[in-house]
Amino acid sequence: MFDAPGGGAIGFIDVPPQESTVPKSRVRQKKVYTPPTDVVPRVTRVTRKPSGIWLPIVAVSLIVAGIGWLVVFYLSQGAYPVLSWRYWNLAIGFGAMVSALVLLARWR
Repeated sequence: MFDAPGGGAIGFIDVPPQESTVPKSRVRQKKVYTPPTDVVPRVTRVTRKPSGIWLPIVAVSLIVAGIGWLVVFYLSQGAYPVLSWRYWNLAIGFGAMVSALVLLARWR
C-alpha cells in the first residue's frame, strides 16, 4: 500500500470479474485435394546408382590435404610447401577443399 497525500492509503481496486460471452468459432473442414487430371506426372529416374566407396574417401582426403597445405603455409610464413609459388599456395589449399565440396555434392 502507498500513502496518499490526504493521509489515506491507496490500494488496488477490486473489480469483480466480468463474464463475457464469446461466440464459438466455426470449425471449417478442409477440402480434399484432388490432383488435376490434365497434367501428366513427371517420371523420375530410378536408375541412378549410389556412389562408389571411393568418393567420400577422396573428398575427406582432399579436405585434410587442403587444410594441411594451408597450415604448413601459415606456420612456415610462406617458406613451405613451395616457396616460389608464394600466395598461390593459398589457392592450392582452398582449391583442394572446394574440389572436395564438388565431389561431396555428387555423393549419393
